[in-house]
Amino acid sequence: MAAFLLGAVLLIVQPQIVPSRTAINSKAETSSQSAQRELLKKTSQKNDFKENIHSNGSCRQLPQTIIIGVRKGGTRALLEMLSLHPDIAAAESEVHFFDWEDHYRNGLQWYINQMPFSYPHQITVEKTPAYFTSPKVPQRVYNMNQSMRLLLILRDPSERVLSDYTQVFYNHMQKHKPYPSIEQFLVKDGELNVDYKAINRSLYYIHMQNWLKYFPLDRIHIVDGDKLIKDPFPEIEKVERFLKLSPRINASNFYFNKTKGFYCLRDSGRERCLHESKGRAHPQIDTRLLEKLHEYFHEPNKKFFELVGRTFDWH
Repeated sequence: MAAFLLGAVLLIVQPQIVPSRTAINSKAETSSQSAQRELLKKTSQKNDFKENIHSNGSCRQLPQTIIIGVRKGGTRALLEMLSLHPDIAAAESEVHFFDWEDHYRNGLQWYINQMPFSYPHQITVEKTPAYFTSPKVPQRVYNMNQSMRLLLILRDPSERVLSDYTQVFYNHMQKHKPYPSIEQFLVKDGELNVDYKAINRSLYYIHMQNWLKYFPLDRIHIVDGDKLIKDPFPEIEKVERFLKLSPRINASNFYFNKTKGFYCLRDSGRERCLHESKGRAHPQIDTRLLEKLHEYFHEPNKKFFELVGRTFDWH
């Protein structure tokens, strides 16, 4: 047993190479959860991990679910909607534990400290959209918990590119800094600039292949971000089932705000909408350039559909 625990500690400190095909069954899940509990118990005794226990019986714990992305896909909306469920405890900020080296070097105790207090029956969730496109993250998450349930929310790749640009544009405007037009990013030498980072982030099949080296498809639930915007309740129902939650979120928790132009949330009589930074209008773009963007994503989208065994209503 001592040798096993030492090996588990080394697994956290120095991630090992994992086979490209990961088969996870119920026995493996139980084993992984048990090993994680034993590891935390042992290291707590050694004062490597400080206890985070509240007087009301709640405590901080490692997340059992992570929203891994995608950037500008609707991760904040998904987290806010999921938080309507009483059995969900969500971290408020993007943690960036697995993709930022300075954070990852701090170790699991630092990670736990970023989590909210939760009760034993609750699922702790954190979301960091950059995880999906960060090459090192899948193995690091796997090394922490092989049975992690992952949520990935995706939008039409072309729309995601425009949202990506829009966010950065407004960030610069708020700081009174000039920012180039979207055409200056999308066009290079008269052709579509495929080196633009926003385009790379929309090549979903490339990043998905990396995650599937460590987690099987039944551990990754893909939320249709376009449908979540138009009709959120059916998509949240699917998330509840994936996380094996009792059906506590219902259609009455959502109402369409005509002023803002998107759905807001209603919880115990309180109404709230997403931050004003959400749902901003995209920049005007030449129709021919937009068509080039659609054409470019046609084959990558097809590869992604084949990879995950489902299709989406994208251009």
